[in-house]
Amino acid sequence: MSEDRAHRARRFRSALGAFATGVTIVTTRDGEGRDVGLTANSFNSVSLDPPMVLWSLARGARSLPAFLAASHFAVHVLAADQEELSMRFAARGSEKFAGVDLERGVAQIPLLRGCAARFQCRTAFRHEAGDHMIFVGEVEAFDRSDLPELLFHRGRYSLAVPKASSPVPPPEFWEWTY
Repeated sequence: MSEDRAHRARRFRSALGAFATGVTIVTTRDGEGRDVGLTANSFNSVSLDPPMVLWSLARGARSLPAFLAASHFAVHVLAADQEELSMRFAARGSEKFAGVDLERGVAQIPLLRGCAARFQCRTAFRHEAGDHMIFVGEVEAFDRSDLPELLFHRGRYSLAVPKASSPVPPPEFWEWTY
């Protein structure tokens, strides 16, 4: 990559950092039954009916073959106290699941405990998109807690703080794009 292109990529990444995102861990099982997981902040809702979500993974990621072959995956929206877990699953080559208390979900996918929300998905679509693959999953099961969420903003972990002066408009106020 040329220096100009590398500089532009760094500036682009910095501009994307202005958008606060949730922090997730996505898990699945590979073809040999081993648990696979990684930290991702590229998570979004797609559809309410049927319920669908998406996330993306770099095409150079070591875990890409496992997710390409998997029939199911789980997205875990991390709680504010799970920053250490996020760091563990973001690291390359570490024993990510060592000592982690797991449950098993649909298709025996690993489920982490103590999350703000969890979505168990059947892989519905895979799309190539530049240097990433986009995975769209149809949600087969989900759960949520009242735990505060962990956020990522401007290259750092953050916490959401509700504004006391902000009234919440009624549902009919919103013009949803889906």
